Amino acid sequence: MSKITKILIANRGEIALRIIRSAKEMGIKTVAVFSEIDRKALHVRYADEAIFIGPSPSNQSYLVIDKIIEACKISGAQAIHPGYGFLSENAQFAQRVQAEGLILIGPSPEAMQIMGNKLSAKAAAIAYKIPMVPGTEEAITDIEEAKLRAVEVGFPILIKAAAGGGGKGMRIVNQAADFEEQMHLAVSEATSAFGDGSVFIERYVTSPRHIEIQVLGDTHGNIVHLFERDCSVQRRHQKVVEEAPSKVLTEEIRAKMGKCAVDVARSVNYVGAGTVEFILDENMDFFFLEMNTRLQVEHPVTELITGLDLVKEQIKIAQGEPLSFSQNDLKINGHAMELRVYAEDPKNNFLPDIGTLHTYKTPKGNGVRVDDGFEQGMDIPIYYDPMIAKLITFGKDREEAIERMVRAIDEYEISGIETTLGFGKFVMQHEAFKSGNFDTHFVANYFKPENLVTQNEDEALIAALTATLFAKKEININQNQATEIKNSAWKNNRTLKRN
Repeated sequence: MSKITKILIANRGEIALRIIRSAKEMGIKTVAVFSEIDRKALHVRYADEAIFIGPSPSNQSYLVIDKIIEACKISGAQAIHPGYGFLSENAQFAQRVQAEGLILIGPSPEAMQIMGNKLSAKAAAIAYKIPMVPGTEEAITDIEEAKLRAVEVGFPILIKAAAGGGGKGMRIVNQAADFEEQMHLAVSEATSAFGDGSVFIERYVTSPRHIEIQVLGDTHGNIVHLFERDCSVQRRHQKVVEEAPSKVLTEEIRAKMGKCAVDVARSVNYVGAGTVEFILDENMDFFFLEMNTRLQVEHPVTELITGLDLVKEQIKIAQGEPLSFSQNDLKINGHAMELRVYAEDPKNNFLPDIGTLHTYKTPKGNGVRVDDGFEQGMDIPIYYDPMIAKLITFGKDREEAIERMVRAIDEYEISGIETTLGFGKFVMQHEAFKSGNFDTHFVANYFKPENLVTQNEDEALIAALTATLFAKKEININQNQATEIKNSAWKNNRTLKRN
């Protein structure tokens, strides 16, 4: 296969910029596509050329296969990188790219199709004896029969959409009496969200950790894993904080999970970058969850602990190059943390917030990386995912990575909208997170909106009093004095009056 000289990025925002930068370092020209509202977006400015593909709603632009293919042909790009989201796991899109004689920087349409459905993914994994959560291996067609199976598995159980993701079409059932009602609700939601009402059941793991393994496969049959990411801090079944490696995995479990992930990839002759997701229970037993056939949002933490550029590896694989390293060459170096900085209000159930970035200044310094797609003065559009940036820190160990994340959050200046920065700081400083003793219920178990209100008020009070003392030329304030201010009688009296 010949070298790729021009790539069209079928995406927007931070991931489009991320891909553009790696391609430029490889001497590859880049083509951006953009919707009406993205005319002045950074990915449009940074690409070598850009092509308009339609109105702002994604179903009229970024999700329209014909427009992406047409833009690729107009530009003369040989390959398409779909990023994540949008068309990145769309088997029909992958088939079309292939039929047009273009290169998709991603897996085969067949691998996408199998792994895009949880039931067919389970079937593929079972062939390699991958551990599974007890439940049904086929779609439920008879509710009474399914109820009997649920009783066998044992309550609580989870009803899940076969074509699902992001918590849609998912229902927890605690007792047999509620099964039928919850089944109908899950089927209805799955049909509405995915056009496929197929559901199945699994035993509900009550205290799960979400552990995923990054894999890479080339066209020569080589498949390796790049260790794990712990993505257990979530809201609405979607990740907010990710780290690599996991604090709780032993070398033995890591090796077993890595082998299973490679076997799952091998079951569909996987090519490119992909992620095999597992749940880990309180007994440290792990079970296959699903496979994402694309680059993950949280891929930077893997890059930092391995020293690899996953986008460059994707491009090399798409060019037909064999992997330049074996499993034995790969080692974990240090620890990395990622916080997804969303335009959301954690004090109001993480509801999306829109507006203008009146202030936008990113943190700097050793061990800090910011992948973003915005700059000061830009608006947060309502049409797309509300993620502003990914804030990533790296340290020699987990403690240093956490300390750097707290420092970076404090340096990050954003005004005009609410963000998850304060929530991220809450997580980093919480004893359950620092100790590693947490699961996917972290938000439900530990976070309350008033945590951030109190935190913000304390910080504002310290800042105000510090400014007053500076004005009086008492400029020798140190950290101990700041702590005294925070615990002062004035602050305590003020709190009593407020309550």
